[in-house]
Amino acid sequence: MEFNIVWSKFAEYQIDNIYDYYNRNATNKVALNIVREIIKSVDILKTSQFIGKREELLVDRVLEYRRLIHKNYKIIYTIDTKEKSIKISDVFDMRQNPIKIKQ
Repeated sequence: MEFNIVWSKFAEYQIDNIYDYYNRNATNKVALNIVREIIKSVDILKTSQFIGKREELLVDRVLEYRRLIHKNYKIIYTIDTKEKSIKISDVFDMRQNPIKIKQ
């Protein structure tokens, strides 16, 4: 059975920021391709929820956060097995200071 993917407002905001950055510093086409690739990479979680490793920077949280890596981006998510859903909490550019992920 497939799980539903739910994007948090914060993750959507991060995707918007990624798009804006590449739209300003490259081209609209590049920006769209990067965002589409990130979104498409999440599709594997529909059938393989536990493919991502636990996010070691967030082990102190009540929820178990996992990560999926796509190029320079760490996609942070949680799994709700009862609701059969994956919540994307953050899309984190790994070129940033790792401490920022705790926000």
